[in-house]
Amino acid sequence: MNDVVLDCCAGLDIHSKEIVACVLQTVDGKKRPKKHLKAFGTTTKELLFLSDWLDSFGVTHVSMESTGVYWHCVWRILQNNFELRLANPQRVKTIPGKKTDMKDAEWLARLTRLGVVPHSFVPPDAIQELRDVTRYRKRLISDLNREKNRGHMVLQKSGIKLASVMKDIYGESGRGLLRLLINQTALTTENILAVVKTTLRGKVPELKEAMDGFMSPHSRFMLELHLTQIEHIEAQIARVEETIHTYMIPFQEIADRLDEIPGIDQTTAAVIIAECGIDMETFPSSKHLASWAGVCPGNHESAGKNKGGKVPKGNRYLKRVLSQGALGISKGKRNRMKSFFLRIQKNSGKKKAIIAVVHLMIRLIYKVIKEKCHYRELGENYLNKKTLYELQVV
Repeated sequence: MNDVVLDCCAGLDIHSKEIVACVLQTVDGKKRPKKHLKAFGTTTKELLFLSDWLDSFGVTHVSMESTGVYWHCVWRILQNNFELRLANPQRVKTIPGKKTDMKDAEWLARLTRLGVVPHSFVPPDAIQELRDVTRYRKRLISDLNREKNRGHMVLQKSGIKLASVMKDIYGESGRGLLRLLINQTALTTENILAVVKTTLRGKVPELKEAMDGFMSPHSRFMLELHLTQIEHIEAQIARVEETIHTYMIPFQEIADRLDEIPGIDQTTAAVIIAECGIDMETFPSSKHLASWAGVCPGNHESAGKNKGGKVPKGNRYLKRVLSQGALGISKGKRNRMKSFFLRIQKNSGKKKAIIAVVHLMIRLIYKVIKEKCHYRELGENYLNKKTLYELQVV
């Protein structure tokens, strides 16, 4: 039985400086294909040579591994001339004991020829650009939090206990007080009142006592560095958010519908669109999307006993932002989502309840985007309603 589904295909083993290509070509109906191997550079000129070389054999399908960011340029050059497939390296590992670049390229080509290379989701350019800026915003926010923690450590080492008196030492009033410490300004009642706002004006004695530490020149220097870096990162975040707003203009209608789902706001909606895209035809069902996101527990059954399994890694950006939304739902007002969370938490614990809520959110997201419909709140007593099976997400 001949299981070959493609007569001429290619596999690419991509590295930072070199690409090894292998073409498998069926000749005169023979079962054993003719093999062509060649190495190329990674410059644009070399990639164009690669495209012409593949075209000279009549290649129709090309597979490559998602190796870091190196595959992006190759994809951009080849996408208009061939049917491309991006493979997860974990699922197309080469034969053990035969690990070379040429063997890797040949193995990919053989899998492609048999039609067994699993496809990875590659969104359109507009979605990829949105994904870049939303992911960068996350990194900036992480950097900002780390920098604030470093500033807290400097104050604690110097005996400054501002965090015990005010909630946010990096707010407008808090930064004014930090500037007093950095500039060695006398901590008089008048100077403190000049920089604090709102209810903090009634806590001047507590603030003076909290700021009575032993700030050395080194501590002032380090605190100034951290405060300057915090302001710089905040300016970058503001610029990135403006860019995200611009990129989201074509998708604003979808974002508004997603915003109706509990646990999702405009910021979360931007991340969802950036990670999932807006074409749900990529995922055959909501279950496939949930599995891709990494919120479907694995199955481990042996001898008739189900031992359970951990959730896979999936898309960590999507999983993290939706997990934060699920945690917010658990602390918010009662609705269908919170009732679902409490029901799962009672039997399985908080962590599993969060994953279950994220799974439900993804099913809702899939339905809202694919069917262009609006979210309908069923209320906290949704299980008692006779219309449940008419309204529930499938």
